[in-house]
Amino acid sequence: MSSAVITVEELKVKFDQEGFMTDPNQWTPEIAEVLAHAEGIAPLTERHWQVIRFVRAEYERSGESPTLRTINKKSGVETKELYELFPKGPAKKVARIAGLSKPKGCI
Repeated sequence: MSSAVITVEELKVKFDQEGFMTDPNQWTPEIAEVLAHAEGIAPLTERHWQVIRFVRAEYERSGESPTLRTINKKSGVETKELYELFPKGPAKKVARIAGLSKPKGCI
């Protein structure tokens, strides 16, 4: 996959080769909705937003996208539910939707 650019509400958003935003500061809730739809996750529910808000706050605190273990332990959402909300790789999917880089340790 090559780098891509999409336009959301007049904002050109750049992505790396794996589909992660290159500038997390460009992220908006509207971009999250577009990215979630592209991931096959739509509409976003309040539980999705709870996880998205958590990973964004954790990124602001640490400068890194949180791992699945961190999300599971600190977000208030259990692993089973994370896989239901963000199937097939929840840490990577939520990082993409939240406009962050790929979590360390993710393949």
